[in-house]
Amino acid sequence: MLLSLMRKHAKSYLIKVLIAIIAIVFVFYFGYSFRSEKGAKVAIVNGELISGVEYRKAYHDMVEALQRQYGSLWSENLIEVFDLKNRALQQLIDEKLLSHEAQRIGLGVTEDEIQAEIMSYPAFQFQGRFDERRYRAVLNQNRMDPEDFENTVRQVLLKDKISQFLTAFLPATDQELREYYSFQNREAKIQFVTFSPETYTDAVAFEPSQVETYFKEHREDYRIPDQIRARYVEIDPEEFLDQTEVSTEEIRAYYEDNLDRYRMKKEVKARHILFKVEEDATDEEVKAVEKKAREVLEKARKGEDFEELARTYSEGPTREKGGDLGFFSAGQMVAPFEEAAFQMKPGEISDLVRTQFGFHIIKVEEVHEARTKPLEEVRDEIEEILRNLAAADRAHEKALTLMDQMPYDVNLESYAQEHGVTCHQTEYFSREEDIPMIVGNDKLREVIFSLEPGAVSDVLEFKNRFYLFQVADKKPSHLPDLEDVIEQVQKDLTLHLAREKARSEAENLLKELRNGGDWEELVRKAELTPRTSEFFKRGDPIKGIGQAPGLQEAVFALQEDTPYPEKVFESQSGYHVVRWEATQGIDEEAFQEEKPEVRRGVRNVKHRILFDAWMENLRKNAEVERLMPL
Repeated sequence: MLLSLMRKHAKSYLIKVLIAIIAIVFVFYFGYSFRSEKGAKVAIVNGELISGVEYRKAYHDMVEALQRQYGSLWSENLIEVFDLKNRALQQLIDEKLLSHEAQRIGLGVTEDEIQAEIMSYPAFQFQGRFDERRYRAVLNQNRMDPEDFENTVRQVLLKDKISQFLTAFLPATDQELREYYSFQNREAKIQFVTFSPETYTDAVAFEPSQVETYFKEHREDYRIPDQIRARYVEIDPEEFLDQTEVSTEEIRAYYEDNLDRYRMKKEVKARHILFKVEEDATDEEVKAVEKKAREVLEKARKGEDFEELARTYSEGPTREKGGDLGFFSAGQMVAPFEEAAFQMKPGEISDLVRTQFGFHIIKVEEVHEARTKPLEEVRDEIEEILRNLAAADRAHEKALTLMDQMPYDVNLESYAQEHGVTCHQTEYFSREEDIPMIVGNDKLREVIFSLEPGAVSDVLEFKNRFYLFQVADKKPSHLPDLEDVIEQVQKDLTLHLAREKARSEAENLLKELRNGGDWEELVRKAELTPRTSEFFKRGDPIKGIGQAPGLQEAVFALQEDTPYPEKVFESQSGYHVVRWEATQGIDEEAFQEEKPEVRRGVRNVKHRILFDAWMENLRKNAEVERLMPL
């Protein structure tokens, strides 16, 4: 009741006085503990203190980050679910360890380096230059002040410097590059036959004792996960639409406050024909491309169909669409192209326009001049927006009022009935299942599963509706009795025995092949149809097989004189006997072209492995003393 009263009269003199009194009470009754907490000692890392202030800051930042991630689904229970208290402390410990080691080896980050890094961030730039107003606006949107952000940048730069220091003498050799590239890009081709379990299911028979034995051996596979049954109240804003009215003044005010939204930039609809020029092209190559482009330009100016010319000559991605770029406004095209297009009138064809991509011929088809949509044109749109916002506010207020007036120990179903709202009740569901009657997402389920039985959630907003959830019952994970799952066990046992039969038949065939048997003859005798794959790389799924653990690795070890692997391979579709057909090496020209990128990739992998190992060693040898429970 108190919270409802305060919301309804938040601007009144009475409430302002009440808030002031509450503030004074907090200062007198809790001031001492607040002040003393500032001096709290949380941990000592190699002799350096982590203070309560540092810890609360790191913890608060983590909580805020998670709140932004979960948005309207945020619940305080998630703090424990994600173990934020310990994660915040571990983050501070790692920062101290990094700082100590940096000092020991003489590394640091200067203010100039921090400034240069921040000024290079595209998010803080306007028209290619650092913009302080944008910088502060972006930080403000993310609830960060410049000092905190600059400290974060300092830590990132320090980590990068340490990583570079550690790996300065860890080059990627040409041999390593070739081996890495070859591992990723060599290709192989195989023939294979598949023994499908479905072929043997009708022949499978078993005794009741086998069912019991199978269940005992695989009982854990039938474990029932944690499940809950929930009650919930759903407040749908649509139910309040008929209670909302929007005045002419409100529509005008919204229009004026959001005028930028209704300002339409100048737009041009154009087609183009692109003649590509490579970055490293010689003067002779450039002149050759320009000559070809001028020949096509003459065709266009003599009246030949521009769309067909684009389909025939353009080397750009819009070639199949006749060079159609659709409508575009300022800032969407490269500068020389945009400058030319925006100076043209409908029907005009440009001279050759040179950009970083090559030579363009542009034809402008339509021009929409810049304008501001008048109020009358957008009145209905604004009215709908305002009605929806008002309905959402009413629905949210309804949900908050229900929450505020709710007793501590409450049955949500009875409470909802008393207040004239409907309470729904779900069937039992697990963390991996959608909430019955609600097509939910992982975050919503995580919030509900964080509640204790009987506890009611905060007001949660999901898909534009507001919810109050209560856990009606919780079933812990448990192992079922055989009679509860016997039908599934029988199905699984049938498939298991069928797969065993398929595996046995496949292994017998492979044994004969490895002993010198003829592939065509044995496959025909087994009444199987062999299939030949396309060339594939490591990690590529093979059509007709899919993912079969160990298959690709085994195939790349085969060759002409040893065409059969040592074992059969299992996938979802059955057991496969494979025969090597061919292997082809890397494209040497492609390797040389991609070599710089491959070198970066190999170095990054080596750097990451080394840095992680180094960091783990620091943690292992650090003297860390936790001084207070979290």
